[in-house]
Amino acid sequence: MQGVQLAELLAETPPGVAEALEVVGGFDAALANGLARLGPRHTEALNALAGALSASPLGTALTDASAKLAGGAIGDAELTALAGARAALLGAAHDALLTRLDGALGRSRTAWEERPAEGEPVPANLLAAARSWLRDLAIAGWLGVDDALVSAADQAVEAVWGEPRLRRLAVLLDGLAAELRVSSPVATMERLPERRWADLWTRAVLLSHSGSWTGGTTTVSGRLLPLGVDVHEHGTAVQAQLHAVLEPEGEGPVRLVRVAVAAAKVDTILGPEVWKLLTAYPTLLAALAEHRAVDVADMRLTAGGDLLWDEERAEAGEPADPFATARVRLPGAEAPAVAPLDRHPVRIAEPVLVEGYKARRDGTFDLNGEALTVDLDRLPPSGPLTAQLVTASTACIGLLRWDAGRWTLQPLAVQSTVKKQPVEAHNGDWALGPTDPKIVKAQARSGDPVAVLTERAGRLLRK
Repeated sequence: MQGVQLAELLAETPPGVAEALEVVGGFDAALANGLARLGPRHTEALNALAGALSASPLGTALTDASAKLAGGAIGDAELTALAGARAALLGAAHDALLTRLDGALGRSRTAWEERPAEGEPVPANLLAAARSWLRDLAIAGWLGVDDALVSAADQAVEAVWGEPRLRRLAVLLDGLAAELRVSSPVATMERLPERRWADLWTRAVLLSHSGSWTGGTTTVSGRLLPLGVDVHEHGTAVQAQLHAVLEPEGEGPVRLVRVAVAAAKVDTILGPEVWKLLTAYPTLLAALAEHRAVDVADMRLTAGGDLLWDEERAEAGEPADPFATARVRLPGAEAPAVAPLDRHPVRIAEPVLVEGYKARRDGTFDLNGEALTVDLDRLPPSGPLTAQLVTASTACIGLLRWDAGRWTLQPLAVQSTVKKQPVEAHNGDWALGPTDPKIVKAQARSGDPVAVLTERAGRLLRK
């Protein structure tokens, strides 16, 4: 990414984005307090939300919802209108930012095409049960959450888990309930994660009406060229999300795609050990560690650009340098469409190659006089990429994100100079095991927690 492109992107925030986020923040504060306890400030925030969308198809529904809420009536229709309005404002902000990014990079993007739902409708009673709990949350507000309200979700969550087509909604409800349970009573918290919980609530309300919004899948074949992997680590789960370029067989555009694989874990499995939980995907791990292409055959691709990984449809290919791919193939690759529920500024994570900059010790890249903040806190402990290598780098493959009112870069791989010698480091270099002798010795001293836990689990199953 050249200096002119970066200057165009970083020069200013698109008009209306800050105002939209301010309106969303007002609604989030009202939701935190509880829609049954609206004060003048909260009523004003709801009116601002309705005013912001007065000229949209949601305008009439929002006006009616605001009037009914003021009179104490809180039903599914009102909550759906509010959730839809909040999602619409965040979606508009997302679109403005992404359009600015695509324009700066010269990146083309596939348009979203809504596809009809397949199969039988999802049981309505399951969706209604989910909406009932979400309505109770909105009435009480986060400040009114206690153990009884959280426990009221258990029956609905269990029922939704039993329907495979509602897996996204089940995971979302289960996760939100778990966060509220460990925070209960919420009123005693010093600071509420208003934006996060409102995001989860909004998404759940919308999913509880449709059950899906995925857009369907197609099958693709071709050569997958890795760019970099983003490792998401949680106390109970780990996910490796590969960003790559897909060269399709025959005709068709070169595409940007994502591949995500995940596994459950316990909080004692940390750092490089998490890769051992993903051994069910040997072809993918080898591609990351050995910098290889992967030949895929008839693998499913979602409308949002997610390649649904199937080891049986993947075969290791020739060596493929991610930096060569970023320089030659990334500029002309077509970006995927963004699914409706994913249109949110925090979801922006676009792979880019940044070169010709001067890395500063304050965590920014100086490129032609423009400062790009580098998010060093996102560096995972499961690979060799460190803050020191980033600050000594001359080229970086990363994810361009928009966070807290500014663009940031999350490094996935860097080319650096250490002791006058060229060095490369990628997040996925240790996918088949660490290559740093110090890390290997440390693991040998501490033992293999994955092997120990696997053996104990096997022993319990045999009893």
